[in-house]
Amino acid sequence: MLRVAVVGSGPSGVYSAQSLVQLDPTAFVDVLDRLPCPYGLVRYGVAPDHEKIKSLQNNLRTVLEHERVRFLGGVQVGAGGVPAARLRELYHAVVYCVGAATDRHLGIPGEDLPGSFSATEFVSWYSAHPDAVEDGFVLGARSAVVIGVGNVAVDVARILARGAAELSPTDMPQSALTALGASRVTGIHMVGRRGPSQARFTTKELRELGSLPGAEVNVDPEELALDPAYVDPSALPAAQRRNVEVLRGWAAQQARDLPRRIRLRFFLRPVELLAEGGRVGAVRFERTLPDGQGGVTGTGRYEEIEAQLVLRSVGYRGVPLEGLPFDPATGTVPQLAGRVLRGGVVAPGEYVAGWIKRGPTGVIGTNRPCAKETVLSLLEDAPVLVRKEVPEDPLAVLRAEGVEPVEWAGWRAIERAEAELGASLGRSVVKLPDWESLLTAARGVDS
Repeated sequence: MLRVAVVGSGPSGVYSAQSLVQLDPTAFVDVLDRLPCPYGLVRYGVAPDHEKIKSLQNNLRTVLEHERVRFLGGVQVGAGGVPAARLRELYHAVVYCVGAATDRHLGIPGEDLPGSFSATEFVSWYSAHPDAVEDGFVLGARSAVVIGVGNVAVDVARILARGAAELSPTDMPQSALTALGASRVTGIHMVGRRGPSQARFTTKELRELGSLPGAEVNVDPEELALDPAYVDPSALPAAQRRNVEVLRGWAAQQARDLPRRIRLRFFLRPVELLAEGGRVGAVRFERTLPDGQGGVTGTGRYEEIEAQLVLRSVGYRGVPLEGLPFDPATGTVPQLAGRVLRGGVVAPGEYVAGWIKRGPTGVIGTNRPCAKETVLSLLEDAPVLVRKEVPEDPLAVLRAEGVEPVEWAGWRAIERAEAELGASLGRSVVKLPDWESLLTAARGVDS
């Protein structure tokens, strides 16, 4: 019998558990998560109006309901919780799938002004992450600037542009729905420092902006033409070429009189957030131009865009987990084919998968082959790992040491409570937004 702990119940963690039980009929897997709810970024990162992507939870559920897999939520690993070394004593192997938990900063003056947030904070708020802070994101704002041109930037721009009637059928928490429904934001600017041919959004996400019923999309043809690959996109990869085609269509269309306007801007680099009345009032950008080597160079010309709300969306970053080695340059754990390296040497029984292994790249599906590579390394090592004596049931030991996990039945109780909350509000499922309500619902499994 092989006993494995997987730390993290997002896609990389669940795919690791799936590969383990599929490839080794003796493997028993405990999937631990700091949160009482499974699914990681599928629950707390995918936009609430992307129901098709969120339905991936059904596939992840099948794995977590497997007879040799247990979900143990509400279990902190590392600082303030179960030490990594203790976990290593209780299992033959531990796979860390802890993602990239923080965001990158711009490193410019004024970034910490009130009204300036990371897109991660905004997403956590409208996704009901229990650590999210109710911070009046849209309160008093008329104009918003989203810095970045990836899919997360498109998500937050789209959510800002949607009306309450469009968001009400989603599982968005009631407080966020109420705030967004009362929002007075009419101008949304999504700004990239490079050109349209280098933007990171997918064409599917981009096209969604053009189909919002109460918003129009504007792009400046002259700004787009600064990109040589926009002028002649024939040499671009298919995905970027399709993006250029969509942008070209928007540049040619006539303006419509709709309540909200989304402006896509390119070749503008943020240099400062400007204060007005003690909070952010505008963003100062420097015009850039292609440098011929895939980057951009400054021109010394500047432009200011009014904004009472600024959301930076310039990438995620891994954070150290106490007890594990960490490379601050890459924001990842040093590894070789998923095996954790300590001082350049393989650490027996310790593995990583997902963003903490390879960095915050790829889509949800990228985690499947990444997890499988790690699991194949683990199973290759298994004949030696299983020689170590471990408790017959690590959960019993954890409980004796004061750990009180939310098991699968507790998670199902949370799901029922969210369905009941939605019904009481005349909506579908509505997420519980805080630790207290989640844990109260989980404990209600026995009531």
